[in-house]
Amino acid sequence: MNSTLLFFNRRVRKTPYSNRVEEAGVTAYTVYNHMLLPTLFDTPESDYWHLCQHVQVWDVSGERQVELNGPDAAKLAQLMTPRDLSKIDLLQGKYAPICNADGFILNDPIIIKLAEDRYWLSIADSDVRFFAQGLAQGYGLDVKVFEPDVSPLAVQGPKADDLMARVFGEKVRDIRFFRGEMLEFQGVEMYVARSGWSKQGGFEIYMPEWSLGEALWDELFANGEDLNVRAGCPQGNERLESGLLSYGNDMDEYDTPFECGLDSYIDFDANIESLSLPTLRAMIGKQTRKLVGLAFDRSPAMPPSRLGGSDIEIDGEIIGEIRSQAWSYRHNKNLAIAMLPLSYINQNHSITIDGQTSAFHPIPFNFDKKEAMTYFQC
Repeated sequence: MNSTLLFFNRRVRKTPYSNRVEEAGVTAYTVYNHMLLPTLFDTPESDYWHLCQHVQVWDVSGERQVELNGPDAAKLAQLMTPRDLSKIDLLQGKYAPICNADGFILNDPIIIKLAEDRYWLSIADSDVRFFAQGLAQGYGLDVKVFEPDVSPLAVQGPKADDLMARVFGEKVRDIRFFRGEMLEFQGVEMYVARSGWSKQGGFEIYMPEWSLGEALWDELFANGEDLNVRAGCPQGNERLESGLLSYGNDMDEYDTPFECGLDSYIDFDANIESLSLPTLRAMIGKQTRKLVGLAFDRSPAMPPSRLGGSDIEIDGEIIGEIRSQAWSYRHNKNLAIAMLPLSYINQNHSITIDGQTSAFHPIPFNFDKKEAMTYFQC
């Protein structure tokens, strides 16, 4: 078998947990925000079912934080997103697309309020820190923008509450979704939130001291043997089933929130100073394409697109693109997320690719309820 080497340096960084991840038998990585992100340990199916039935510890240090710190931190956070942050509570996180002045998506972080003058943008894979620094300088804001030494560790799966309670105390069970608490580990306070990039339930531990990484990992495993704890990672199979979009795959800086079904996170009527909101208001009802879900009995053979997806060709014309796809072990179908013209969606009930026909599904997929086609109307 041929092997490919990945060289580590300041552009591709290891994490506080990398030694433990290697010891746990990681077999594949990707690079996310210039850091290693594990993508496979055993097999995709084994990793999937274990996540759905037990509990896993994920090294998600690549989920970097952009800290906004200073008197104008709240103002800068609001400039970056069209979602109203005025009522965000202390230690609450909000999913909030970051958009530029033209209404295109630059990132889709969780924005966390740590104090009145301190926010974290828990970001997807893009260098949005430079956008924040540019806005701060251009608007003359009194705020520091930087990447703090914070390396998240996720605990995901149906037994996550039990494991976390053993390490951080029973109070973790009371943390609500997208809320957090400052909890101690070995005398160091760290933000612990009920969140994570799966729909199986769990927490993210925002570990603030590199030197504590292996100790935290070891403590979780020492307390989870009877829970069948093991190392894991975000999984394309599970996240597609759950309808969790991946920035850089399903959407990027050439897409708008309308096209990606994220307009519900825009507060059109809010009296806020947001860089993108005036443009987004003017876009209402004018989008011409939409992300949709597709489901096939097998992975369709398709030509690759120049951006890494697969071109959708109908009658010799490229009309759209499959941006992500993975096999669903739960539904025994190949699930895909595709960008298609609204004109095609509204004029057809389905699409045929490589001899297979799929209806248009809402995202997230829901195979248990009747899916109305009007879901995709402007």
